[in-house]
Amino acid sequence: MTDKMKIEDVEKAINAHLRSNFALSLKEAKEHELWYAMAKTLMEYMTPYKERRGDGSSVRQAHYFSAEFLIGRSFLNNALNLGLYDVFSRIAEKWGFSLPGILEEELDPALGNGGLGRLAACFLDSAANERLPLSGHGILYRYGLFKQVLEDGFQQEHPDAWRATAYPFAIRREEEACLVHYRDFSVRAIPYEIPILGYRNDYVNILQLWHAEAIEPFDFSLFNSQQFAAAVAEQNKVEDICRVLYPNDSSREGRLLRLRQQYFFVSASLQNIIRQYKERRGSNFSAFSNEHVFQLNDTHPVLAVPEFIRLLMEEALSFEEAWEITRRVFAYTNHTTLQEALERWDVSYFEELFPAIFDIIKRIDTEFRKTAQLASLPEEAINRIAPLRQKEVQMASIACFSSFKINGVAKIHSEILKEKTLQEFYSLSPEKFTNKTNGVTPRRWLHHSNPRLGNLLTELLGSKAWIGNLDLLAELEKYQDDPRLMEELRKIKGENKKDLAAYLKRERNISLDPNALLDVQVKRLHEYKRQLLNAFEILDRYYRIKEGAVVSETPVVYLFGAKAASSYYRAKGIIKFINDIAKVINKDSQASKLMQVHFIPNYNVSLAEKIFPAADLSEQISTVGKEASGTGNMKFMMNGALTIGTHDGANIEILEAVGEENAFIFGHTLSTFPEILAAYSAKDSYQTVEGLQELVDTLQAEVLDIRAKDMYDDIYYSLLQGSDWEKADQYYVLGDFAEYRKMRKLAHDAYQDQEAWSRKAWINICRSGRFSSDRTIREYAKEIWRISPN
Repeated sequence: MTDKMKIEDVEKAINAHLRSNFALSLKEAKEHELWYAMAKTLMEYMTPYKERRGDGSSVRQAHYFSAEFLIGRSFLNNALNLGLYDVFSRIAEKWGFSLPGILEEELDPALGNGGLGRLAACFLDSAANERLPLSGHGILYRYGLFKQVLEDGFQQEHPDAWRATAYPFAIRREEEACLVHYRDFSVRAIPYEIPILGYRNDYVNILQLWHAEAIEPFDFSLFNSQQFAAAVAEQNKVEDICRVLYPNDSSREGRLLRLRQQYFFVSASLQNIIRQYKERRGSNFSAFSNEHVFQLNDTHPVLAVPEFIRLLMEEALSFEEAWEITRRVFAYTNHTTLQEALERWDVSYFEELFPAIFDIIKRIDTEFRKTAQLASLPEEAINRIAPLRQKEVQMASIACFSSFKINGVAKIHSEILKEKTLQEFYSLSPEKFTNKTNGVTPRRWLHHSNPRLGNLLTELLGSKAWIGNLDLLAELEKYQDDPRLMEELRKIKGENKKDLAAYLKRERNISLDPNALLDVQVKRLHEYKRQLLNAFEILDRYYRIKEGAVVSETPVVYLFGAKAASSYYRAKGIIKFINDIAKVINKDSQASKLMQVHFIPNYNVSLAEKIFPAADLSEQISTVGKEASGTGNMKFMMNGALTIGTHDGANIEILEAVGEENAFIFGHTLSTFPEILAAYSAKDSYQTVEGLQELVDTLQAEVLDIRAKDMYDDIYYSLLQGSDWEKADQYYVLGDFAEYRKMRKLAHDAYQDQEAWSRKAWINICRSGRFSSDRTIREYAKEIWRISPN
């Protein structure tokens, strides 16, 4: 088909969708109607995909169970993967539109929160690129986590109504609906499928997301009796299951809802998988483990283990037979070293929601205790790590004991799991443990989001092969000494900054200097990620400017983006603190010429796609031993930003890749830090580190918003006094301040030499191949899932 014929066919399809959905023609349509019609047209080129899903009877299939899939917008990704972007662009231009403007009409699917969900999305993308049969399984949330709004610097949570308008990339599969049973009621689970395309390889995998609906959504007799609220009470109760991601769990009702959610999507997914298996194999489950493998993405989907056993027992298998299959099909990815993040639930919740599941967990607990006693594990250790510990169900323990593989997500993280977090399980089954360092998809995070840099890479390599094989960028490192190329790299960065500045001014009314050094920390707000350390150093720089010190010749823009969990009071206080100091600095006529601070509300994938290509410095400053891996660090690196960070997570592997001269790493290593932290006195740092006392005391100063006094008191006393359950400054914010300030100054000073900085940036880009999720997914496929390309 010629390009002209293809354009005519696509234009005809767009017109048809405009007429059938809006009774409009191309001449009459506005941008939103055009986006929807174009998306429906694009779906025609993605379907029929059922025959190309890679789940035939002869193919071993991997299933990725995750509470989050932060997929981002779909149109651009799919259009580029299909090679249709230019076709849609030319049609848009013909009718007086720009395709980038039309694409802004697409809302980000609110299906995740942070790195956990974005990693899952990258894995699905890479599996399709590698033609590996991997399907995703999760929940079709109505409002996601929340839409973050800042009101005078305070975080407010609003519904993220991304489904208020139709989403054309999800296909409802009514014929595959099933029932999920709780003790108090049952629900209909309806699957929606989102096709995940490989890059120009005619291959599709599926993300299957479940929506909860009431069996009887409306009680007409109650409504007729004028009991209007009661008539829809059942529907509302059921829809709560998929209404929001991570409901506030500060109350019993909130915790019960979270547990309902976790059971809902794993039960529905497993029922569907078993049904499809039976259609091919009947009731003989001897081949099940040869055809299916389940990856548990953290502890949220761990209820899949007892539910799978329950479903097999419904098929007339004994517990022993079901348990034997279970131990061959489940693998578990751990994403944390924080004990509080290894989910534990009160046993009463299980008795209230699904007693049959609790009975199976008790049998798993018995199997664990027998195994541990035979291995001569001390009784104290057995009781501490058993699936049932006193009155709690320990989800990580179920996952570790039931899975045939357990992996961390960075080298240092995997070692921490073996030596500390999961040490007893490692002593029981060392062969289970492996490392799979995270990665990110170069298609979304470089090719799609940074087309200027992508075009340069294509020009230098002579092809677009790097899009599917990022290791090819290593061949380009030789150009680091080419002054004309380095000048082109700086020009690209400058244009990307201008794009970001224009967007922020237009959409958020934020004025950003595109000529400044862009120093960025965008990630979920948690104390261990130490946005507070960043804020203190910014405030220190401000105070030095006011004292007349010369801090830098180049102005710096500090950019933050982060959501705090709705029940995380201290994290919300840190957001308020950052916004308060931003207000002071940005209004100061003297200081604002040298520094600006901006907190961008409602950070999401689409915003990230604009920030990463523009950034100069990537803030990865977590407390040593707390960040499992991180993936933002990889996205920044891939786009030529230099890392300032600690010896933590994947920072260590980035440092190995680029060398000390091309990153700014500070602080203690894991081998020395535990001993130092044990002897650490926050008050000593507070009293002895130059300028630190003034910074911390700002939390008690009148310069800040008096309405946040309780928040600031909480932060202040957590740093200097601690409490019965946590030591003072448990995340070593004050302890690392001096080293961080020193290293950040080195980084900002290094930026003055633009030629040297450009060489460092180029080396980071060219050595980013090992952090492609294509590499990660090939390792999962070969070493854990045992699946092959098809």
